[in-house]
This record gives sequence, structure tokens and C-alpha cells, in this order.
Amino acid sequence: MKSITINGSQRESVGKKATKALRNAGQVPCVLYGGDKPVHFAAAELAFSKLVYTPNAHTVVIALDNGETFNAVLQDIQFHPVTDRILHIDFYQLFEDKEIALNIPVQLVGNSRGVKNGGVLRRNNRKLRIKALPVNLPDFIEIDITPLKIGDKVAVGDLLNDKYSFLHTDNTVVCQIKTSRVAVEDEEDEEEEGAEAPAAEGAEAAPAAQE
Repeated sequence: MKSITINGSQRESVGKKATKALRNAGQVPCVLYGGDKPVHFAAAELAFSKLVYTPNAHTVVIALDNGETFNAVLQDIQFHPVTDRILHIDFYQLFEDKEIALNIPVQLVGNSRGVKNGGVLRRNNRKLRIKALPVNLPDFIEIDITPLKIGDKVAVGDLLNDKYSFLHTDNTVVCQIKTSRVAVEDEEDEEEEGAEAPAAEGAEAAPAAQE
């Protein structure tokens, strides 16, 4: 999984006045959990743009001005209800030997056969929550929808693998091809019907030739 580096400075004071002063200076107060004790730090709001305003999942390297670095993932974020400015971010520290739960985006590839025949692609879950060691965290979960016909669907049970586990039931639908008013029969069915047509025309033509 791709990683983004956040350069920050450790916070000595965590009171309301200090927090307000940080925000007024364009800094975001943050807390890193998961280690021996919480680590309070702050970083420039612009430093989080590639982490927050993207559908992709990333791990984070938190680099503090005292020389300490931590591997982490974003756990929670608070926005201002009016301005949408970032008010606070919580991170969770990663360890190589400990599994972590994370929401991973689903990426669909290919052109569905059912969609070509007028069906509608419905994305039931754009992200899936998985549990894995940090080294096995994927950037995205790829699904090839090319063979899907009208009425077909892909469920979590179809995506099982050895690198990570899903925190969903196997019958959780990820995507499906629904029928629509303009939907037609599958191409294979049309080809079969088309193959029978010449035989029928030939049968009708024979009597005409005898006359």
C-alpha cells in the first residue's frame, strides 16, 4: 500500500486554548494511538490534502521534529460543520506483526457483458473493510466484471484470498448487473437464435423451387 509522509511537531500542551491557537495558525491537532501511550502532535492542514481528500487508501509515516517516526493509518477525522475545515485527526500506530482493520476501495475493471446488453451496473459497496498485516494491505480490491451477465453479482465470498480477511459476511454483495427496460438477451442466446434462422429460410425456399 502506498504511504504518505506527514511532517509534524509534538504538542507539549493539549488544552483548549493551545488547540485553538494551533487551528488559528493553520495547524491540525492530532493524536496517535496504539503504542505504549498516546502521542499528541500537530501538522499543517495542507499536509493532509492527499490523505483526506481522496478515495484511495494510504498508510502514513508520521515524522516528528524531534526525530521520531511512526507508521500509522488514519482512524478518525473531525470536520467543522460549516466550513469543512479539518478540526482533529486520530491515527492508529502500525506494527509489522499486528493485523489492522481498514476500509479498502473497490476498483472495477473490464466491460460487463450484461451492461453491453442494456443492463445496469450497481455498485453496492465501494469500499470493503478488511483485516491484514500491514505488509499485506492492498491499495485497492480489483474485480473484473467482464464476464458478468444480467442478473449476475459478485459477493464477498467470491473474493476470498490468503493475504487478508474480509470483515463482512460472504453473501455481502459488492456489485451486480440489474436488468432494465432496454435490456436485451445475452449475445450467446442471440447467436444461437441467429444460427437457426437460415435453416428455417432454406426449408421455406425448397417448396418454392419445386413450383
